Amino acid sequence: MSYGDPNNPYGQPPQQPPAAPGYGYPQAPPGVPPQQGYGYPQQPAYPGYPGGNMMPQSMPGLLVTARVFLFLISAVQILAAIVYLYIGAIASDVSDSADDYGFGSVGDGGDAIAGILIVVALIAAALAALSITLGVKFSRGGQGIRITTVIYGALGGVVGLIGLFIGLDSGLATAIIGPLIWVTFAVIITIAPVVPSGTAWFNRPRY
Repeated sequence: MSYGDPNNPYGQPPQQPPAAPGYGYPQAPPGVPPQQGYGYPQQPAYPGYPGGNMMPQSMPGLLVTARVFLFLISAVQILAAIVYLYIGAIASDVSDSADDYGFGSVGDGGDAIAGILIVVALIAAALAALSITLGVKFSRGGQGIRITTVIYGALGGVVGLIGLFIGLDSGLATAIIGPLIWVTFAVIITIAPVVPSGTAWFNRPRY
């Protein structure tokens, strides 16, 4: 028997023809890597941010810090609202007592002071509500929350700088600490949404 004989058990096995392409599945040309299975949706490619190729899956650390600062600021604002409201109520009581004893001018002044303090307390309460809302919305918010946070932080920084200049002019170290902390918080809150990682977080897709 020769090796070329197809009946020779010791010969080379016959060559099998190439497998036919599977029915219903498009075949890639030679040299092209296989694509994802037919019939399955492709995942869209979203632009990443410097230092990463994918969209952030968790909130960046700087945004987490800004969120904590917003909650801390809201706590201070709530306490300020309570204090101003309490002092306003005391001023109103003093005004009523002055009216009872015939001190009309004192009573009028007390009413004015009480009104101003109550208005300040309401403003502080409204700002506290805004701080809490922004902090909570960081997880699901979009561009509106991002822009509002930047504006809010910038305005807070301006107020802190004014207080810092007043404290520096007074020459008292204790008058500088509070405004300096406030400015630091405001700077973090302002820049956290505008750095690349923060921008990518607020631009991420939501399903």
